[in-house]
Amino acid sequence: MIFTYNKEHVGDVLMVIVADGQGVKLAAERKGNVARIYRLDNGETVAWNIFQVSNLFNITERGQVFLTDEEISILNQELSQAGFEPELVNDLSPKFVVGEIVEMVAHPDSDHLNICQVKVAADKVVQIVAGAPNAKVGLKTIVALPGAMMPKGNLIFPGELRGEKSFGMMCSPRELQLQLPNAPQKRGIIELASSEVVGTAFDPTKHWQG
Repeated sequence: MIFTYNKEHVGDVLMVIVADGQGVKLAAERKGNVARIYRLDNGETVAWNIFQVSNLFNITERGQVFLTDEEISILNQELSQAGFEPELVNDLSPKFVVGEIVEMVAHPDSDHLNICQVKVAADKVVQIVAGAPNAKVGLKTIVALPGAMMPKGNLIFPGELRGEKSFGMMCSPRELQLQLPNAPQKRGIIELASSEVVGTAFDPTKHWQG
């Protein structure tokens, strides 16, 4: 679940993205200050728009924002009062973390993609399809997990690449906008020291030296 807000360019609207629309046709229903955006093919909720959100609480950040449990409770009350089912659940777990490639096999339907098993927590391994030329077993890197918003605004959701499921993205410096101005764009994902701890939240000052 991703919360975004930009009063200057969008208006006083909190956008709550809960699922990937996957390019299908969408529709919206609005009740009061709440609009539900959903897929026409199956009725799945893709996003919520909360209008005049500053009447509920103040948001000072721009772009992706992170809300407190109390603010989520207020939003669910707003959904309920508008006649919708309250369904927002707060998730404050980090979405950019240190990961380690623990297994890797060539994609059966690609000459450059690999199917990687990536450890992203002490007790969690996810599958990520990647085409990074420097990917290898044992490499530690930065992983964007489902629910992440990249610096350019694109969102990370579970998906498929040529028929293989993928649950995140291993990041290059360019994708995280870490390159120094006018520096050459280095191909491949970030390579971290082997001493980095899997599952640690990404910290540019610690994990990137330029």
